[in-house]
Amino acid sequence: MSAVSALFHVVINTHNRLMTIPNEASEQLYRYITAIVESRQCRLLRINGIENHVHILLEISPTVTLSELVRDIKQGSSKWAKNSGKFPNFTGWGKEYGAFSCSIHDKDRIIRYIMKQREHHQSHTFDDEYRLMIEQAGLQWNDYRLT
Repeated sequence: MSAVSALFHVVINTHNRLMTIPNEASEQLYRYITAIVESRQCRLLRINGIENHVHILLEISPTVTLSELVRDIKQGSSKWAKNSGKFPNFTGWGKEYGAFSCSIHDKDRIIRYIMKQREHHQSHTFDDEYRLMIEQAGLQWNDYRLT
């Protein structure tokens, strides 16, 4: 069997970054997303967020493409959230997403970062956080990324 380590820090915002993920229902959404990831033979290491976005650290299977996995997460969880009755204002995910490759050596640091999202966003907006992540990854910023 081939040896593959493919860690990604994925960030998905709600449509127009609206605050449509109620804190009291977020754990159910996270469990649903975890089930989607695991159904694709991938491993979710950590998920957390606030009302307008989620962070997911995952290890992707070598048989799955990142874009397919994120598509499945967004489509499946969006349909579930809309039909669950627990997310009355949720209209879907944003058009774009961020995915950043990670070293196994950064795994614990990223897990801690994801775990502390509520604390982090007391002093930083999602827009500022996401812009910084894009720029630190050496990518070009474009406001379209916030749709």
